[in-house]
Amino acid sequence: MEALLAFGAALLTLRLSGLLAARWRAKRAPNLLAWSAGLAAYALGVAAIAWGAAAGWDDRAFRAYYLFGGLLTAPLLGAGSLLGVGKRLAAPVVLVYAGVAVGVAIAVPLEGSITGTDIPDAQEHLSFFPARVVALVGNIAGSVALVAVALLSLRRRPLGNSLLLAGFLLAAAGSALSGLGASETAAFVALAAVLLYLGTIART
Repeated sequence: MEALLAFGAALLTLRLSGLLAARWRAKRAPNLLAWSAGLAAYALGVAAIAWGAAAGWDDRAFRAYYLFGGLLTAPLLGAGSLLGVGKRLAAPVVLVYAGVAVGVAIAVPLEGSITGTDIPDAQEHLSFFPARVVALVGNIAGSVALVAVALLSLRRRPLGNSLLLAGFLLAAAGSALSGLGASETAAFVALAAVLLYLGTIART
């Protein structure tokens, strides 16, 4: 049941990412492409949770989960917010970061054995440098960018920015509570994805 809930949340989030990609193709606004990529990364991260819950966690599932959920989601969403207010430098910066993140996720050695169906704790399997440092830098920068842009433009677009903030806070809460299990994390992911999508649409 937990695997099905996580898989459903992944499909929902991927569908929302696709809808944003369609809007990007129509408008060619770079912020929509970054937000679509951020939701796609979010979807793939929770798909890795579904994989682990259904078949048991292993190195491959954990690396996918850490790359898409731990390294890429917040920076891509933050870059989308910056691009939405005309900060074009965010695009090359996030592309370079994404390349580093992929390299880290593929090459960094894992400590200990990854087994079972519970979501693994990154602190138990990854050294602080470079894997967790890269994640900290990316997540902090992405979070600050998204929250700062939403707050600064709250008066101009109150609905869209309020939805974005609510979705991001739910996503953060889901990550913080991931140790509770796949079904609980999936519920946070699904609701957060809907709010992020609606907030993005309301802002554009």
